[in-house]
Amino acid sequence: MRKLTHLPKPLVLLATAAIALVLTPSFVRAADLPTIKQRGRLIVAVKDQLRPLGFRNAAGELTGFEVELARRLAQELIGDPNAVEFRTVSNRDRFQVVLDKSVDLAIAQVTLTPSRLRILGFSLPYYKDGVVIATADPALRTMAQLAGQTIAVLDGSSTVEILRRQVPGAKLIGVKSYQAAQTAIAQGQAIAVAGDASVLAGWVQELPNYRLLPAILSTEPLCIILPKGSQYRELQQRVDQIVARLRNSGWLEQQAQQWGLPIGPR
Repeated sequence: MRKLTHLPKPLVLLATAAIALVLTPSFVRAADLPTIKQRGRLIVAVKDQLRPLGFRNAAGELTGFEVELARRLAQELIGDPNAVEFRTVSNRDRFQVVLDKSVDLAIAQVTLTPSRLRILGFSLPYYKDGVVIATADPALRTMAQLAGQTIAVLDGSSTVEILRRQVPGAKLIGVKSYQAAQTAIAQGQAIAVAGDASVLAGWVQELPNYRLLPAILSTEPLCIILPKGSQYRELQQRVDQIVARLRNSGWLEQQAQQWGLPIGPR
């Protein structure tokens, strides 16, 4: 490359900036549907530490219910299930990556709420999450047996009020994490733990001495989130059409069962 020192200083700066722009890869941002198709890949935020929704298998590969849903969307939108670029996100960052438009959409255990709906686009639900109870006590089989028993529940979670309504005879003990709940059960301070089915389904897969009681105590729809705006309306409509077809064909329920997620009332 020729040196630029023969040019006036302002032109040197301009030329240097232009060269940097050419040599620096462009940052891919959220796009409308035609641009996604032209780009040839879908950019999706998922979790990688939440079995069975999104996690890494023994080979370090991303897998899980939400990961497979992302691949199915890529198949439907672009014609290739592998035409998806995954961005792994934490629970805290899953909304921000959509708000700052660094991904096309996120499939990351997001429930629809009125406050979120004001700033984000939501698809039709792909799974009905809800509160379930996990226990390692082989004698505990029914919800009626929880009367007078102690259940561990995350501090400040909406699960507390749900348990008070649905299992009024149970005693509740607050814990700071699911790991703390496991410790409380091991130490005999609680007989079970209550939490989201999408979390505890993976919990019992990793801890085979635990199992889920059959009842689902609430319904909380999990949805795909997209940037809000008229330019994304076509994408959201197409995603809704795909989710509706996957639900009606039984694909979503089949996938949920395959990944060990409990299926509640439709």
